[in-house]
Amino acid sequence: MITGTTRLYAIIGDPIEHVRTPMAFNAWFAERKIDAVCLPIHIGRDDLPRGWAGLRSILNLDGFIVTAPHKAESKALCDAVDGDGVHTGVVNTIRREADGRFVGTLLDGRGFVRGLRNEGHAIAGRRFYLAGAGGAGTALAYALAGSGAAALTIHNRTRAKAEALVAGVKKAFPSCDVRLGTADAAGHDVAVNATSLGLKPDDGHSFDLGSVDKQALVAEVVMKPDMTPLLIAAKDRGYRIHFGIHMLNSQLELMMQFLGLAPGQEQK
Repeated sequence: MITGTTRLYAIIGDPIEHVRTPMAFNAWFAERKIDAVCLPIHIGRDDLPRGWAGLRSILNLDGFIVTAPHKAESKALCDAVDGDGVHTGVVNTIRREADGRFVGTLLDGRGFVRGLRNEGHAIAGRRFYLAGAGGAGTALAYALAGSGAAALTIHNRTRAKAEALVAGVKKAFPSCDVRLGTADAAGHDVAVNATSLGLKPDDGHSFDLGSVDKQALVAEVVMKPDMTPLLIAAKDRGYRIHFGIHMLNSQLELMMQFLGLAPGQEQK
């Protein structure tokens, strides 16, 4: 039951209808009898500064999750940034400190890596193809390279964004073979869609599925629907697939730790 003592958490984004964070958070709260609730908040693409001021003014809002397209601008609006958010330039989890400051971090990448491992897929020594150089793509690129991937090929519709990400990951993790790619995903062990394509049933693919090696894993970051157009097509062609929801499920505890709702703080 929601009362005057209930603490608030949220997820912000545009669009917001596809998010599953509120269900995951509220189930967590219910199981542990925590007097808190998580709500979806729709803040328009160009309206984040005004929305941010509103969030700051809600004194019983203890933290929130950030999804597209607000991850980069949220990093700039934070009072401080921790962990992966420092070198990626984006954040996806923000907590309110006792003094009212908003502190952000990025957990998407570590959640994705944990999700792969939880499903039995190794990271170390494998070659990854990554479509997308936005918030999710940036998170995954640094996390995969930092977790021992042998090679990482990055493709993005806007080439300059991919070039910048390649340069940044190369500098941070010189032992990983990081390079700029095209829509051709051949020669990789795992091909990942890290774009927003897949939210709608008529969305196209972010890379050429036909180029993917037959033994490769095709992975998603889009969480809803479970079976995106990419995963449907990949399954029809006989590929092994990896759902986007694994990323959220696997980073849930990391989020709770950062928000002070679970013990411990996982270190990289």
